[in-house]
Amino acid sequence: MVVLPELKIYLDKDIDKNKILDKKIAVIGYGSQGYGQSNNLRDSGCDVVIGLRPDGKSAQKAKAEGLKVMNIEDAVQWADIVQILIPDEIQAKVYEEKIKPYLIAGQYLMFSHGFNIHFKKIVPPADVNVIMVAPKGPGHTVRSEYQENKGVPCLIAVYQDPTGDSKQVALAYAGAIGAGRAGIIETTFREETETDLFGEQAVLCGGCSALIQAGFETLVEAGYSPYMAYFECMHEMKLIVDLMNQGGLSDMRYSISNTAEYGDLTRGPRLINAETKKEMKKILSEIQDGSFANEFLNELNSGGKRFRELEAKGEDHLVEHVGKKLRSLFSWIKDNKIIDRDKN
Repeated sequence: MVVLPELKIYLDKDIDKNKILDKKIAVIGYGSQGYGQSNNLRDSGCDVVIGLRPDGKSAQKAKAEGLKVMNIEDAVQWADIVQILIPDEIQAKVYEEKIKPYLIAGQYLMFSHGFNIHFKKIVPPADVNVIMVAPKGPGHTVRSEYQENKGVPCLIAVYQDPTGDSKQVALAYAGAIGAGRAGIIETTFREETETDLFGEQAVLCGGCSALIQAGFETLVEAGYSPYMAYFECMHEMKLIVDLMNQGGLSDMRYSISNTAEYGDLTRGPRLINAETKKEMKKILSEIQDGSFANEFLNELNSGGKRFRELEAKGEDHLVEHVGKKLRSLFSWIKDNKIIDRDKN
């Protein structure tokens, strides 16, 4: 019998919304998370501004949504809560130059990923609250789920709590972006950072992308149509993941044919085997000891040449060209797209 540890799930009924409604919130950045969180906060009745270069492209997008924009320094001085949602690789520099000089005792410094705090690239003053509200989904999904009167599950964590109410503020913020409709779980900066990086690298992004590309290549190299290969290795991935998301591996296996399930149970372990897990442990070790963080920051801060080359290579993969052509023919994909690069 499997015995699981206790898990507390916070919902809207557990949250004091006044902990956020009486505070001014500066969201620094307007990328995916900045877009999703700031618009949800505004629609929940919060007093929110976006900290950006007022003449930048992101500022124009934010203003088009009816959001107020200030430069970062003014936004920090105006706010009670400063939510930093700019990319990890520039957070420390922006913090030192535009945020740290204007922080005052009792303010709330917030993050949606513990990267820079956990690896001590940012070291806040002891008299400032440091909290995390981390939606477990992209910012565009945070927004689209909120608009459907639903929410994305969220993690919260407290790193520093000089005023004694940081957890309540984090819960209220999470509720205001819609997470109280889905579920909020308390964790730590260390746990969120290390598990998030591992999940991205080994499973969700790195592992999944590499598996899709390798499967696609195997079929095409064997002479099969790239369109059939796309359907089998890319398109149907969403259908299978949706089943897993709703009912775990068991519901997915219940839904598929006996042929598919037998292939899953007997062939899957041949692909993801002891050697694969050994490499996963190595990846986790590189995350835990900070070597990945340093490698990533060194690469981006030195111009990101290798990063851009790898990105361009991925975009030029045959599966991307095939997918772009097929998706242009799918009417159901064209409507209500989660990502609109001109808007968000």
